[in-house]
Amino acid sequence: MSRSIPQVKKLASIAALRARLDELGVDLPLVDDVSPGGGILADSLTVNLAGQARTVGNRFSVLPMEGWDGTTDGLPTDLVARRWTRFGESGAKLIWGGEAVAVVPAGRANPHQLTIDTDRHGEALAELRTKLVLAHDQAMGSTEDLVVGLQLTHSGRFCRPTAEGMTPMLAGPHPVLDARLPPGRPVVTISDDQLHELTEQFVAASVRAQIAGFDFVDVKACHGYLGHELLGAVDRPGPFGGSFENRTRVLRQTITVIQAAAPGLGIGVRFSAFDLVPFRAGPDGIGEPEPFAAPYRHGFGGDGTGLGLDLTEPKALLDLLAGMGVHLVNITAGSPYYVPHVQRPAWFPPSDGYRPPEDPLVGVARLVAATAELKAHRPETVIVGTGFSYLQDWLAHAAEAVVANGGADSIGVGRMVLSYPDLPRDVLAGRSLDRRRICRTFSDCTTAPRAGLVSGCFPLDDFYKAHPQRVELAAVKKAVRAASS
Repeated sequence: MSRSIPQVKKLASIAALRARLDELGVDLPLVDDVSPGGGILADSLTVNLAGQARTVGNRFSVLPMEGWDGTTDGLPTDLVARRWTRFGESGAKLIWGGEAVAVVPAGRANPHQLTIDTDRHGEALAELRTKLVLAHDQAMGSTEDLVVGLQLTHSGRFCRPTAEGMTPMLAGPHPVLDARLPPGRPVVTISDDQLHELTEQFVAASVRAQIAGFDFVDVKACHGYLGHELLGAVDRPGPFGGSFENRTRVLRQTITVIQAAAPGLGIGVRFSAFDLVPFRAGPDGIGEPEPFAAPYRHGFGGDGTGLGLDLTEPKALLDLLAGMGVHLVNITAGSPYYVPHVQRPAWFPPSDGYRPPEDPLVGVARLVAATAELKAHRPETVIVGTGFSYLQDWLAHAAEAVVANGGADSIGVGRMVLSYPDLPRDVLAGRSLDRRRICRTFSDCTTAPRAGLVSGCFPLDDFYKAHPQRVELAAVKKAVRAASS
């Protein structure tokens, strides 16, 4: 696939977008015109959290992102507080997790990720939540129908808790990803005893989150991190690998113990519903699959070809969660580390990535269709969809159609709220979108932190345009371009 892919911002009408989708042979629900006041997107929904019916005031959610701007001991900074305040101002009534928070320092994906391993960290997160809620109250006039959660994580294979480099903790062997492990760095496979300890760490973090005032915790199982890798650990021996029952054991035991230790605290799960074989940049810079021996057995939700989907096990996981009283799920896919075009469709890749091997609209449609299939399987489960930011000017057109068609209950926005945090509020108020602030998937919000810089929208957010690290980011991108030319 070459740069002949048209950018979404150049599709000047909904008719032009439909024509491009027809050309690609993919289906994506769209309305011709967004209803005044957001239509169904302004409707409330009810979610069952720990046996209690909670009202979520509209159909927008802010998705959790990984922050790279905390202190080295895992506490929030002013940059973190600014981001959370903007989450509150967005107008979205479901805040899914704020951002990924590591349950132990060793489980961080970067040296500046937040943690929740002490009471001091819990108190700091309580202050962040308070700032978010106050900002929401000022923007929307009420917080009675606002639901705020906290995403809890352990980075597993992608642990990088210090500036010295990665210290991977593997869920099990992986025939492709193991070849990418950093040379000269300590690598361990997490033991059964350590997995039992990890459950207790998630529980301690959940209790702190409840004390801090969060309505639910997300037991993260997505994007290649430990919870997700365990779902695909078909070659791990013992009680936590092999069969579906074994591969879901950590998730099940963690949820069970949280429910016992923190009664009244809701639980959600964000999981990658499908995964493909890892991709790499080909000779022309376009992404291509890594060589692998068929069948590809290591992609949870994959069909064995390495490139297709089989949602049998994800549906079984939804059944399992519902049976445990977990009725709030966020569907995502893949990993930003090895299949970013699947997980986060973008026209501009991060500097350490690859050019899209398909029109990113195909990736959006794949995510939307998989989410709709899972929603149809468990209609009573509240499901949040992802992948909409790439639609840019047409995000609300797809959002309204997807919710109206029953393809998801809530529309999650991630990258978009970095550049345009009040997009949900504008849609709900019936205002035209501010095209100057619409996320164009420049991927600087990924390139910067992977270079050790802070996270933010450097191209479109005036605050980050003026940030001193914008100059450093430009130098990093220039050096990468020079090295690849």
